[in-house]
Amino acid sequence: MTVRQSIVLALLLLLPALSASAQLQVGADRMDEIVRLTEGRSVGLVANQATVQTDSVHTFLLDALIAHEVKVKRLFSPEHGFRAMADAGAKVDSATDPVSGLPVISLYGKHCKPTAEDFAGLDVILFDLQDVGVRFFTYISTLYYVMQTCAETGTPIIILDRPNPHDAVDGPVLKDRKYRSFVGMLPIPTLHGLTMGELGQMINGEGWLGEGLTADLTVVTLLGWKHGDPYSLPVRPSPNLRSDRALLLYPTLCFIEGTCWSEGRGTEQPFEQTGYPDRRMGCHTFTPQSIAGAHAPKHKGKVCYGPDLTDYAVEPGINVEILTDIAARSQAAGVNLITRPKFFDLLAGGPTLRRQLETAASPDAIRESWQADLHVYISMRARYLLYPDGRFNCSTF
Repeated sequence: MTVRQSIVLALLLLLPALSASAQLQVGADRMDEIVRLTEGRSVGLVANQATVQTDSVHTFLLDALIAHEVKVKRLFSPEHGFRAMADAGAKVDSATDPVSGLPVISLYGKHCKPTAEDFAGLDVILFDLQDVGVRFFTYISTLYYVMQTCAETGTPIIILDRPNPHDAVDGPVLKDRKYRSFVGMLPIPTLHGLTMGELGQMINGEGWLGEGLTADLTVVTLLGWKHGDPYSLPVRPSPNLRSDRALLLYPTLCFIEGTCWSEGRGTEQPFEQTGYPDRRMGCHTFTPQSIAGAHAPKHKGKVCYGPDLTDYAVEPGINVEILTDIAARSQAAGVNLITRPKFFDLLAGGPTLRRQLETAASPDAIRESWQADLHVYISMRARYLLYPDGRFNCSTF
């Protein structure tokens, strides 16, 4: 076969994937359906800067709603704010959106759950936040609390669905309620493998809202997508998740937030590198500085040393070898790695992973400890899927 013939064959093989990608519509694209569901109703919108359509200019959903005369009366913002300018964990006050002039109610900090007063005068809630598929990414906790208030007040909720860019199932399952927090609200694995719409169905179906509550939930589904299809985000979902590689490493490197090491905040490559101010930790270096989205990064102004993560064949899921390597380097240098054990345990959904790293458990042993719980979860997950997923055979997992 000639080179030209090989190129033609490769292009022909790519055509189905390119066609499917071109046909992808997120929930926010389906304006006819959104207008039909909200016609004549006062709307509250839960959104942020990543709430865009898939057109060439990434039209902001709020602008599209206003153009279609949807009666948006109130905005609700997650962590980082409505336009996602705040640092991780920073207090975000309720205010007025300077562009639309609409009132914004922050659902972060001490006001994570909307009140009945917040929903007063609203007929329906539109929810559209870009999740990244990880339990400690707080937008799914915002979904939980919004659904709970919707159920308590009888306010319908419409989720405009989006692909999950880290569409894997992996990691420890949060089972003990004492480890439940805003960075771990639900009894799911670290990587849950669901879209927001599917997760909303699971929250309802498993009775997790408590007291027999069920939200009146409608999902405006994706078109042209199935589980396992790759998806690159057009807009960063939060200030420090800036690239596809950062999203791929986030489920692993977010655990570093519970340690003395830096997760790369305060650099141009957050969640793509990690290090500690000690030359013994590795040959890769970076120096965190105060920048937008990370005004007070860990080890600000200090040179951090660590492993070159490009040496790892990073796979979807939790790359346990990175964590065990960091733990081994720290132990060899006499550095106490996990300096925030309570927070680390909240991220991990319990103390097991911390203890495994402290006792130098092997990556295989760590992964094996998750399998029984993941088997149960995958069987449960199958009941709530809105899109095909041929990757798991629960009888042989």
